[in-house]
Amino acid sequence: MEARRATPEDIDELIRLRQVMFDSMVGVMDTSSGWEDNCAEVFRRGMHDGSVAAFVVDAPEGDGLASCGVATVAARLPGPGILHGYYGYVQSMATDERWRRRGYGREVFRALLDWFEDEGITAIDLHATDDGEALYRSFGFREGETIELRWRARWFR
Repeated sequence: MEARRATPEDIDELIRLRQVMFDSMVGVMDTSSGWEDNCAEVFRRGMHDGSVAAFVVDAPEGDGLASCGVATVAARLPGPGILHGYYGYVQSMATDERWRRRGYGREVFRALLDWFEDEGITAIDLHATDDGEALYRSFGFREGETIELRWRARWFR
């Protein structure tokens, strides 16, 4: 098993696995708002211009993808410790229920971290589900130094 860089042909499966991730976040959000078409467009554009990186493990039986991870890089103002101002963000990590506990997610996550390193990214953020927390901690991820606060437009809440 080896993670490979996703291609535009994988977009439908990437979206399917993103829904698997959302489904694991029971009660966190309503995903019935038709996000899939917008997500597919961001994947197409991001894969073309390099702003989105996705790594996948193919299902052993040739039936789609077993696991995927998706990452982006955001430009922020430089500061101490992040002199160039670029931060990585892990957008999605998901493994199809049929293929869990086989190391596929770990392989995908390792590929994402290697990609960040190749891109010169020295700060990476993510949000973890209960199922994924141990994996991320095993790679050295921990709570941030500051409190994360969020705001959403009223119409979005």
